[in-house]
Amino acid sequence: MKKILLLTAMLAAAATLSAQVKVSVHETAQDQPVIPAELYGQFSEHLGKCIYEGIWVGPESDIPNVDGYRTDVLEALRALKVPVLRWPGGCFADEYHWMDGIGPRENRPKLVNNNWGGTVEDNSFGTHEFLNLCEMLGTQPYISANVGSGTVEELAKWVEYMTAEGGTMAELRASNGRKEPWKVKYLGVGNESWGCGGDMTPEYYSDVYKRYALYARNYNGNSLFKIACGASDYDYNWTKVLMKNARKKMKGLSLHYYTCKTWSGSKGSATQFTPEEYYNVLAKTCEIEEVLKNHFAIMDAYDPDKKIALVLDEWGTWFDVEPGTNPGWLFQQNTMRDAMVAALNLNIFQKHTDRLKMANIAQIVNVLQSMILTDGPRMVLTPTYHVFRMYNVHQRATYVPSDYKTHDIVSAEGRIMDDFSACASRDADGKFHVSLANPYLDKAVTVELAFDSLKPSSVTGEILKADRIDAYNDFGKDPAVAPAAFKGAKASGKTVKLTLPAASVVVLEIR
Repeated sequence: MKKILLLTAMLAAAATLSAQVKVSVHETAQDQPVIPAELYGQFSEHLGKCIYEGIWVGPESDIPNVDGYRTDVLEALRALKVPVLRWPGGCFADEYHWMDGIGPRENRPKLVNNNWGGTVEDNSFGTHEFLNLCEMLGTQPYISANVGSGTVEELAKWVEYMTAEGGTMAELRASNGRKEPWKVKYLGVGNESWGCGGDMTPEYYSDVYKRYALYARNYNGNSLFKIACGASDYDYNWTKVLMKNARKKMKGLSLHYYTCKTWSGSKGSATQFTPEEYYNVLAKTCEIEEVLKNHFAIMDAYDPDKKIALVLDEWGTWFDVEPGTNPGWLFQQNTMRDAMVAALNLNIFQKHTDRLKMANIAQIVNVLQSMILTDGPRMVLTPTYHVFRMYNVHQRATYVPSDYKTHDIVSAEGRIMDDFSACASRDADGKFHVSLANPYLDKAVTVELAFDSLKPSSVTGEILKADRIDAYNDFGKDPAVAPAAFKGAKASGKTVKLTLPAASVVVLEIR
């Protein structure tokens, strides 16, 4: 039975509670799944400065760019190895009409972005700009289609425009500068149809989904992976109804899960928080594992062979906007706490890939728990970026099962989380990678990795930590949170021993 660590008694208990973990790594286990790269997916919405300034500045900008895409962001995203990128929303998707975003940019109509701060959208970033960006990054595009205010015909023609080799839509595409069709794998049919995407019931949306999905055709060998709009957080009835009524027409079902203090009133500050608030946030984010399992169980009842993927296409922290910024732009800073959230979630996701096939953190630049922040020509990489970059060694690697005992941390709100997290994989070259996270604010954790038969000959690694848990990277200053070489792991026989500092993330490479 796990020991319970009450937050209010944490400091008194710290001196007596064991901070040692033995991780049994079963590298000899057979028939293990490959970790989908898509678990490291990203999300980009026409929201605040995510697209405009964050990714796109236009070819005439003084900010260094490649055909309108800002150079520094492109380079940072290439290093991240982004596997899939969702666009154009979010709530924006169900008010987006793709025909407004093609043709000469100076002729494209402007619209008011009613969802996000009333910003005037000039449509200079549209279908061509997005799909060309994905090609430049080697990234799979994930199109989120307009169901809330769009027609079946509009969606059908968009798919044809993007993927058909011949016909009127292909001719229109060619007249706009692109003769060859793009390859588009992922298609989301609506977004948050229970809310901003149409305020629908699951029964009604099930029929709407089947109608729209029917007319989204496959052209010229392009096979669409059609994803139905799924539930928010704990709405298990939505999943049940969709699986019951529409499962034969879908390849994926989405889910959204955000971590915030509350949806009524203040969501909490991104940078100013107490230890109690820190543990509350981490415990809330770790609750996602139980939420996933509950949705899995419903899906299993209708799809025991697990042919339908669960797609977590929005997740991450959601705090109050930074003071002085547009409330509708959702711009928040990103601290070492966010890095811990990212590491804990990714370690969880990689354990459940029999059903969970994609996850898209919100959002890629300048919005919510982003990878990158920009301020005019300046750019910083966030602590979350560094976790994603460190962890990308797990992409398309074979999952290696491990087991270990943990203690419970019980937050001030009564939420429970493990006090240690780990995940292991083996890449195509035979190298093992182990990602480790110690969420304790006040103490280190001594870890022993015990392999079944492997006798490690070398161990290298990286560590992400900061002097303060609320540290963040700001413009014009030296990075307060940046990865460094980790040299504290020692191999002996079939074991690797190391000590994880408080509130740190470590990724090891073991040969």
